[in-house]
Amino acid sequence: MGGPAGSTTRQEQERSRVTRQKLMAAAIDVLVEQGWAGATTGAIAERAGVSRGACQHHFPTRAALVAAAVEHVFHQQVEEIMRRAKGLPESRRRVEPLLNLLSEVHAGPLFMAATHLWVAAVADAELKALLLPLQQQVGREMHRLTLQLLGVDERDREVREAVRATLDLLRGLALANLLHDDTARRRKVLAHQARTLEALLLSKRAPQGPAPRS
Repeated sequence: MGGPAGSTTRQEQERSRVTRQKLMAAAIDVLVEQGWAGATTGAIAERAGVSRGACQHHFPTRAALVAAAVEHVFHQQVEEIMRRAKGLPESRRRVEPLLNLLSEVHAGPLFMAATHLWVAAVADAELKALLLPLQQQVGREMHRLTLQLLGVDERDREVREAVRATLDLLRGLALANLLHDDTARRRKVLAHQARTLEALLLSKRAPQGPAPRS
């Protein structure tokens, strides 16, 4: 049976968890609003409502904080995608609404924050060292998730390449959307890509005819 010491430890762990989440959320907000130059440890701590010392206790460097924030928000995005994907049709006509869903998530605050970080990482070795493996992890996870939601065989090389190209397209569209609302054109591009992807997936699922006689 846990005593007062155990209860105190749990409370401290909970306070620590809440503080970390506040800092990570604040890091994304400040990055979106002020970019890497404005996302100082002090600005993030102030937005989170914690002291600079508390911020540095949890995250010794600014780069460590923003990398943790990107990873945290990405996992939140995955949860959002999975939740919203439950409402998509089960037929092959789910491809276009799925691409629209992925596009909406790609164009969210995390993408804008990550864009600031990618640019800054070009000239910041510490930030680049933290972001590169994280970006690779995020890319692999998003690719795996998309294959899963499409219900396709990841062992098929052609399907894998088509999904990879689709995700590259989504990132490009999200980048174009940073300067102005590009929703109308984005919808048209995604509808075209959905038809292309549907045709490929349909050909993969089509029953094979009898083998030709020798």
